[in-house]
Amino acid sequence: MIDPVTTEIIRCALLQAAEDMNTTLIRSSYTPVIYEAKDCAVALLDRDHNVLGQSSGLPIFLGNLEVCTRETERLHGRQVWREGDVWVLNDSYIGGTHLNDVTVYGPIFVDGELAGFAASRAHWLDMGSKDPGGSMDSTSIFQEGLRLGPVRIYEGGEPCADLHEVIARNVRFPHATLGDMRAQVACVTTGRRRLSEIVSRWGLDTVTAARDEIFAQTEQLERAAIAAVPDGVYRAGGFLDNDGIDLATPLPVNVTVTVAGESVTVDLTDCADQATGPVNCGAAQAVAAVRVAYKLLVSGEVPLNGGSFRPLSVATRPGSMLAAEAPAACQYYYSHLGLVIDLVVRALAPALPGKVAAASYGDSLIVQMSGVDPRTGKLYVSQEATVGGWGAWDGGDGETCLINSVNGSLRDMPIEVLETLFPVRVTRYEIRPGTGGTGRWRGGNGVVREYEFSGDTSLSLWFERSVTPAWGLAGGGAGAPPRVTLNPGRPGEREMLKVNALAVRKGDVLRCESGGGGGYGPAELRDGSALAHDLAEGMVTPPGSAQAGPAVSSSLR
Repeated sequence: MIDPVTTEIIRCALLQAAEDMNTTLIRSSYTPVIYEAKDCAVALLDRDHNVLGQSSGLPIFLGNLEVCTRETERLHGRQVWREGDVWVLNDSYIGGTHLNDVTVYGPIFVDGELAGFAASRAHWLDMGSKDPGGSMDSTSIFQEGLRLGPVRIYEGGEPCADLHEVIARNVRFPHATLGDMRAQVACVTTGRRRLSEIVSRWGLDTVTAARDEIFAQTEQLERAAIAAVPDGVYRAGGFLDNDGIDLATPLPVNVTVTVAGESVTVDLTDCADQATGPVNCGAAQAVAAVRVAYKLLVSGEVPLNGGSFRPLSVATRPGSMLAAEAPAACQYYYSHLGLVIDLVVRALAPALPGKVAAASYGDSLIVQMSGVDPRTGKLYVSQEATVGGWGAWDGGDGETCLINSVNGSLRDMPIEVLETLFPVRVTRYEIRPGTGGTGRWRGGNGVVREYEFSGDTSLSLWFERSVTPAWGLAGGGAGAPPRVTLNPGRPGEREMLKVNALAVRKGDVLRCESGGGGGYGPAELRDGSALAHDLAEGMVTPPGSAQAGPAVSSSLR
C-alpha cells in the first residue's frame, strides 16, 4: 500500500518529466512549424504502454502515441526493445495521421530492466511528397512521401547511418529534417533521464504502486463523471465540404453516443467510405478525436494517464474515411476529426446543457506557400494554420481568434517570423466582425489575414466548414463560413477554398477569412449593453453592413 503523499509527488514528477521532454523538443528543433507553431506532442509511457504523463501540445494526439510502441511490440515481440535504441514511425494506417507527423520513440531501461518508453510526434516540413510540404490533391498514400516504420534510427545509442541517408535522399530539406529528427531523439533522451531519476529515487516497485493508484483514482473519477450523465443514445451528424478532388460532393459524418451507467460508447461507423481525396485517417486518430471530445465534456480537469479512457470505447468501420486502409490518401486527415469532436459535443448537448458549447469554426484552414525565395535562391515551404471563432455557451460569448480544438497549443505563425523567413508580407491581420453566430451569447469571430507575395509562389489551400459551418445551440445562430479570395477587387479576382500548387505571381494578394463560432440562446435575449459594447469594439457590424459574413444554415442531422 502506497501513501497518498508519495503518490502525489510521483504523479507531479511524471507530468513534469513530460513537460521537460516537450521543452527539449521545441528548443532543439530546426523548423518554425515546431519551434514557433509547436506542432508536436510528447508522452512518457510505462512498460505496458500506458500513459504516465503527456505534455501540453496537440490534443488530436491525445492518448495516441502509445499506439506506435504497442504496434512495434506486436510486430516484433517484447524482446525487440534494447537499451539505447530509438525508433521512428509515420505510417498513416498505424499512427493514424499524415506522413508529415513523425513519431520518434525509444525504450527506457533502469538497471537493465525495461521501465517504460519516451515518445514524441512532430510535423516534419517535407516528406518528399509530389508537391513540396504536402499535396491538397493526393489520391494515394504513395503520392504523399516517405512512409516509415516501425524501424530503428538509433541502435545501441549509435545512429543508423543507412536509414539517415535514406531519409535525407527522400526529402527536400535534408538538413532541417534530420535536425528535427535529432531534436526528437533528444526528447527521448530527456524522457529516459527523467524517468530514470524518478525510479532511482523511489524504486521501481514504489513507482509502479504509485502508477496503479494514479490510474485507479483517475478511472474512478472518470466513471463518476460519466455516471452523472443521463443514460441514453445521443446522435448528431454533419458533412465535410468535399474530399478535395470531387468538389461538388459533401461527405457525411455521423456519431452515435451511448451512455450506460459508468461507461460511454461512441460509434463512428456511419460515415463515408474512404474517399478518393486526402481526407482519410487511420482508426487510431479517429479514436483520439473522440477522446478529445470526451475530455472536453466529461473530465477536462483530470490529467491524462493510463486510467483516463478505460470507461470509453470507440467503434470504427475499416475502409471508411475514419478507419482508412492502404492506399488511401491521408494528407488532410484532421478536417473530419474536428467535425467529429464538435458532433460528439452536439450529440450530448441535451444531456449536458450546462457544459456544452456551440460549434467552433472547426478546421485548421491551411495556407501553404512554396517556391524559390528570390532573396536567397533557395527552395522554401511555409505552412500555417489559421485561427477563427469558437462557439458560445450558456453563460458566455465564444472566443474570438483562437486555434481550433484539434490543434490546442499550436499557434498561428507570428507575422515577424513569417516575413523574415519567407518572401511574403502580411498586409492585413484583423478580426472579421459579425462572423460569430447571433444569440443571447454571441459566437466568436474569425479573422482576416491578407498576404502579398514578394515573389512567384506555388499556393495551396485547404479551407473547410462551408457546408456545415459552426452551428448554434438552444436557438443561437450559425457562424459564418470561411472565405478565401485571390486578388480581391482586381482583374481576375477568384474565390476558392481548396487548391493545390496554384501559380501566383509577385504582387498578387491573397485574402483569407476564417469562419466564426455558433451562438447560444435566442438573439432577442441578448443584453442591450452587450450589443452596444460589441458595436463599440467592432465585434459586430451595424445592421445592413456588407462586411459581415453571410447568413447560413447548417447541414445537420
